[in-house]
Formats: sequence, structure tokens, C-alpha cells
Amino acid sequence: MVGAKGRGAGLTRRVMMGALALGAGAAASLWSVGASAQTPIRFTLDWRFEGPSALFLMALEKGYFKGEGLDVTIDTGNGSREAIPRVASGTYDMGFGDVNSLVRFRDENPTVDVKAIAMIYDRPPFSIVGRKSRGISSEVSSLRGKKFGAPAADAAYAQWPIFKAVNKIDEKEWNMRFENVGFPVREPMLAQGEVDAVFGFANSSYINVKSRNVPENDIVVMLMSDYGVELYGNVVMVNPKFMAEKPEAVRGFLRALVKGVRDVVANPAAATDLVIKRNDVARRDVELERLKMTLDQNVVTPWVKENGFGGIDKARFERAIDQIGLTFTYKNRPKTEDIFTDAFLPPAAERKVQ
Repeated sequence: MVGAKGRGAGLTRRVMMGALALGAGAAASLWSVGASAQTPIRFTLDWRFEGPSALFLMALEKGYFKGEGLDVTIDTGNGSREAIPRVASGTYDMGFGDVNSLVRFRDENPTVDVKAIAMIYDRPPFSIVGRKSRGISSEVSSLRGKKFGAPAADAAYAQWPIFKAVNKIDEKEWNMRFENVGFPVREPMLAQGEVDAVFGFANSSYINVKSRNVPENDIVVMLMSDYGVELYGNVVMVNPKFMAEKPEAVRGFLRALVKGVRDVVANPAAATDLVIKRNDVARRDVELERLKMTLDQNVVTPWVKENGFGGIDKARFERAIDQIGLTFTYKNRPKTEDIFTDAFLPPAAERKVQ
């Protein structure tokens, strides 16, 4: 009897151990499935890891993307216009780029249904940055007879035809000269006096010129939005195939992004540290100033404070489409819904920022 009991006890132990092993194996299998269920998203920025990129890096660092079941990779870019073909081609699933260039791209490529899904720069940073010592002032007339550094791929320079039309500028009559310069030499050329002004994003060109020891009171920033240009700025855009196949991933991305943006607004200094981790040649004080300038001028605008981050004023967007049409001949003028959809955004109450 004792032997039988012993054998029974041994059998029971073996069964229990087998069950535990099976349970552990099942748990490991479930963990593996859970890990593999993370949806990969390849995301392209418009530019280098600088202050504004913290708007996206925060959600990555805090695990907000991961919490939505997303495995997000964020890469640097080569300009806010270049992000569009990256996303359109499927090289990247989503990206951060200029919505006005997207309007033109969509008209030229009507079968490529790239959509803007969240407005990041409610007020665009398109600007002309010049120097008082070179004769530039806040008056449009001061642009007469001047030489400009104008990168061909720059989104700000892309809006120059609209600025000209709205402000009735004739380049030939005004004896204006434009030099196609590379992004790396744009601000150095202005700092050295080789050009009188440059086209660029205010949060980039102003900060970069200032960091080259040009006196702050010698720098003039003409934000195009202060001179009759009603355009919007950079948006999050999505590849049409990815949008159709993984709509929940797109929604999750924006939910995580909104959380990250709110954290950036609450603590820009901590957000800047995330940039410095990825860009060891960046100066923390410069990138913090750049980020704060971006938040104040472009992201947390009065309209955004009232209506929530990420959305648009449809009437204004229609006017922006009309302004693009001042210098661009549409094959088929788009409507707002052809370019922008708010269908993936969280409810407005969840997008409030101050």
C-alpha cells in the first residue's frame, strides 16, 4: 500500500510538473504572439533630430506607441517636401511634411491617395530671414534689390510665389536675385553676408543664424503668415495602402502622438533631452529655444487652444487651397476632404493643449 501510494504520489508530481511546464510553454507562446503582434510603422521626419522632432520622440520614449501595439521607427528627413514621395512610394508608412506641397503632389498624382491626418503646424513657420545690416526690415519694400539664399527643396521657398502674388511683387522690376543654395550653407551664407536674406522655417533659420553669433537685434524674421499668406504648415501624412489595411494602427499612432505632444508642451526642457540623445552635435540651449519657438509660434496657437491639437478650420483650409491656386494651375482643384481627414484623430476633448 505504501509503495502504491508512493508510486501514485510520484505520478501526481510528474503530472503536475508536466502541467506546469505546459502552462509555462503556453505562456511563453502567448508572450511571443503578443510581442510579434506589435505593428511596425516606419515614420520619416522632415529634417534632422532638432528641437521640433521632440514632438514625435516623446511618444516613442514614454512608450505611448508601444502601449498602442506599435513598433515605431523614426528616421530623419531631407526637407518637408521630400517626406511626401517617401510616404507616397511606401518607403515609409507615415511621415511629417508640408501640406501645401502635398496639395500640389496630389493634383499631379491623382491616383496616389496620400492623406494628411493631423495638423501639427497650425501656423506655418514659412519665413524670410534677413539682416538689418543688409537692409532688410519688416517692410516688404525692403526686399527690393536684395540677394536671397533659396534652397530649391525648401518648403518656405515653395510658398514664395504665393507671397509674391499676395504682396504684388515683381521680381524683375524689384531687381531681386535668387541663389539656389544647399541647406547646410544657407545660414552660414547669411551670417557671413554672402546673401541679404534666406528662405526657411523661422524655427530653423532664425535659431541657426543666431547661434552663429549674429546679434539678435540684427536678425529680421518675416513670417509669411503675417503678410497675407493663409497656408497651413506641416502635417502627419499616411501611405494609402497602410491606411486602408491598418486603420487601427493609424488611430493608435495619433492617440500616442497627442499624449506625447501634451508632455512636450508641459516640459520642453525634458523633451529637448530626447533630441540631444540622438544628435550629439546639437547644443541643448539652441534646441530648447528652437522647440519653445516652435510650440509658441506654430503648434499651440490660439486656434489650437480653443479647438484642440491636430485638427483644421475647414474654411481656412479652403482659402489656403485657393491661395495655392494663385500660382499653381490645378488639373482638378481639390476639396479639403481630398487632402485632409480627421477620421483618425481622437475626440477633440482629448486633444486639448495649453
